[in-house]
Amino acid sequence: MDDWAADGLARLARGEHAALVTLLAVEGSTPREAGAWMVVGPEDQSGSIGGGNLERIAADQARRMLATPGGPAWAVQDYPLGPLLAQCCGGRVRLLIERLGPTDQAWLAEARRFAAEDKPFRRRLRLGEGDRCCALAPDDCAAGEAITLNGRPAGARGERPAAGDEISLAHATLRPRLALFGAGHVGRALTAVLASLPFRVSWYDSRAEAAAPGLVIAGPEDLVRIAGADREHVLVMTHDHALDYALVAAALRGATPHVGLIGSKTKKARFLSRLRAEGLDEAALGRLLCPIGLSGLAGKAPEIIAVAVAADLLIRRQAAQPAAAREAALAGL
Repeated sequence: MDDWAADGLARLARGEHAALVTLLAVEGSTPREAGAWMVVGPEDQSGSIGGGNLERIAADQARRMLATPGGPAWAVQDYPLGPLLAQCCGGRVRLLIERLGPTDQAWLAEARRFAAEDKPFRRRLRLGEGDRCCALAPDDCAAGEAITLNGRPAGARGERPAAGDEISLAHATLRPRLALFGAGHVGRALTAVLASLPFRVSWYDSRAEAAAPGLVIAGPEDLVRIAGADREHVLVMTHDHALDYALVAAALRGATPHVGLIGSKTKKARFLSRLRAEGLDEAALGRLLCPIGLSGLAGKAPEIIAVAVAADLLIRRQAAQPAAAREAALAGL
């Protein structure tokens, strides 16, 4: 989710000053991709544009803006990372700093709503002499450049944005829907890892004694019904192998493309044999991953399994992104 909107709103609601810093364009090797953000307050910040000297100097510049009442509402800054900041990646970035104030609350609230509903949108900024106006509109964000200047792809060098120019920024966060069944040690460890990752997680268990923040307690029949609903991921790791089987069968009879099951190869073989006997075809069975998670990570500690599962989910999420989005993300490595 684009948490910059929620964070900016929260700071304004507390009467604090804040600035939004966005990477407009990158060139060469850079620590983050274009569109990366951070929200800077007088004493703290959230988000990241890559850390190191770049982030420190950008935050200092944002704080100088906040410390100048009545000053410009925006600024554009270029940073060659090697020559100016002594960062070994050696690329180049162009960033935009925007002062956030009470007049920004309406569009920030709209941005937060779009993001909360996983609806892509485009933000259009009209730069003025020291001020700027902002408008939001729904946008599929699948075609065209993510960030443009006067209708052309934004660049990290050359003519910088100036008063009278229009900057357009696409915001589209792919947050696959994920149903996690089981609140044992692994389920709890995985929930903690996923909390900071871009997935819409629904967490379920059938045991009242397993109650935890964010966990939905429901009977086995209800859980089976939920497992059969269409979504991108179903992960099964309950305390009961019979319930595990019922959940896996329901998910494979539905359209969920990735069904992960905690357990051994023997458990998988037994489940597959029974599922075939019940009439599931090989295409459906091929959607089952067991043992769960990314292979190659040794260890059975809940925390290690959680990391392996999260890594596998991130790889699947990346593969589902449009090619242009994948290339842009990888360009920042």
